[in-house]
Amino acid sequence: MDAVELKSLACGYGADFVGIVDLASLRGIRTEPADLLSGYKRAISIGIRLSDGVIDPIVDSPTPLYQQHYLRVNDRLDDIAIRVSQYLQKSGTKALPIPASQLLDMKNWTSYISHKAVAIAAGIGWQGKSLLVVNPECGPRLRLVTVLTDADLEPDKPIKNRCGKCLACAEACPATAIKGENTDSHFKDRDEALYFQRCVDKVVGDFAKRPFIEKPICGVCIRACPWGVKKRKSKPRIGTGKGK
Repeated sequence: MDAVELKSLACGYGADFVGIVDLASLRGIRTEPADLLSGYKRAISIGIRLSDGVIDPIVDSPTPLYQQHYLRVNDRLDDIAIRVSQYLQKSGTKALPIPASQLLDMKNWTSYISHKAVAIAAGIGWQGKSLLVVNPECGPRLRLVTVLTDADLEPDKPIKNRCGKCLACAEACPATAIKGENTDSHFKDRDEALYFQRCVDKVVGDFAKRPFIEKPICGVCIRACPWGVKKRKSKPRIGTGKGK
């Protein structure tokens, strides 16, 4: 099996973006458990583009429609990850699907592994000032999932950060949590980019308590990013990491 074949398979299952990263490049990344990556060579990052019709109406708070879309896309990502993992397993290689959205540490807001870190290393997009992955086709209007595997797949390369001097996400943030800092590759710590507790306080203390939201979600910085509205046309991509 080669990388192109696997990416085509994932897109056939419903993925919009697929990238592959050599786990050696993620050495030292925080995982739960600490030895999660042991025995695996690659991580496959899979993304689904969010609906513009759902994101566009978001102004200064999440909408009930976004809440449902968020949940359903996560479900779809988990389904794709499971199907890709089953295919890899039947091909004689080991695979582990990591849930798209499952918090394990409510204090630090961490899970098994950062899907965003994997996606950035796999060339799906760059790390924006909001910490979200910004894809050149749809901006941060995507959700992500990860599959670990010991298959020897050709990895993709990260792409250049293109946020520049733009502060749209910081100016729109209802919690004033985004500092507006930039990075060439990725932030070493989220505190470099965010007043993280402000974000947590807003989504937990306010948005999650609203009727028909009831989840710690926001979506405002997703809506505000110019990269999400510049290009409306996209099609499934079997590889996005071109190193450009």
